[in-house]
Amino acid sequence: MANFKDIIGQQQVKKHLQNAIKQNNISHAYIIYGEKGSGKKTITDATVQTIQCKNRDGGMDACEICKSCMQAKSHNHPDIKYITHEKASISVDDIREQLNNDISIKPYSSEYKIYIIPDANKMTEQAQNALLKTIEEPPAYAVIILITDNIAGLLPTIQSRCVTLNLKPLNNNEIAGYLTTHLKLEPERAQIAAGFCQGNMGKAIRFASSEDFQEMKEEVLSLLKSLDTMDIPEITSTIKNFSQNKNNINDYLDLMLLWYRDVLMFKVTKDTNILLYQGEYKAISKQASTRGYEDIEKIIKAIDKAKKRLDANVNFEVVLELMVLTLKD
Repeated sequence: MANFKDIIGQQQVKKHLQNAIKQNNISHAYIIYGEKGSGKKTITDATVQTIQCKNRDGGMDACEICKSCMQAKSHNHPDIKYITHEKASISVDDIREQLNNDISIKPYSSEYKIYIIPDANKMTEQAQNALLKTIEEPPAYAVIILITDNIAGLLPTIQSRCVTLNLKPLNNNEIAGYLTTHLKLEPERAQIAAGFCQGNMGKAIRFASSEDFQEMKEEVLSLLKSLDTMDIPEITSTIKNFSQNKNNINDYLDLMLLWYRDVLMFKVTKDTNILLYQGEYKAISKQASTRGYEDIEKIIKAIDKAKKRLDANVNFEVVLELMVLTLKD
């Protein structure tokens, strides 16, 4: 379990939650929304632990040593419930059995009874409608927290009855500072990881901790620097080889995306100091001089579109071929 003091950035969200706890003005329902790796679980853990703490510091932080805190840390608190599901989606039966049928039972040892729904966007429409009835008329002691990286997957009626807390991307200095202080990373590698993660702390930690990261970066750079002399089958084959494990393809695409953003920024500013791939400024300068603004923007959009199509489970081979055609166009 994390505490508010452990959370990097997200000052607005932390202040909102801490003030609500301090003033005993906790909402009956929250949506905590942000991309994967943005810290949704950390914020949720800090919130529920502080709400239930017997010795909290004026609502600002949990004591971490009382019985309630110890139970929260071990995920064994009788008044903190996690909604689980065995299938791909959260069914109406999951919501009824684990939440609706349980919520009328008063808290065992706390003032509040808290229900946490991870991946709340996986609730079926039936499940969301069942939850809606409970959110509309909850017991005074109930707090329901929906965690999601896809708020569009939640019905507007659910969204309108919850306080939505949107986790914003962190700045590079916040992330690099955490990596050097907590993970003891050398400053240069921390800055590179911070730049690649686009404000996402979870992604930065994963990159910084990965022995494969440098190899992944070199593979992408090798491709992008040779792109103009390669034919389409060669490029497609190389990208497929990147992804023997398709779970990594988004990381490769992110690295490609950042390269073309560097190309675009250099074309606009001619300033090497703002480049993420500073050591590759010659290749970046060359591509910036041979491609027009519209061409670079078209490539960036094509890579973004490929990421979205892969997330939507569009055929892997088709997505890559369409993207490569744009890269070579």
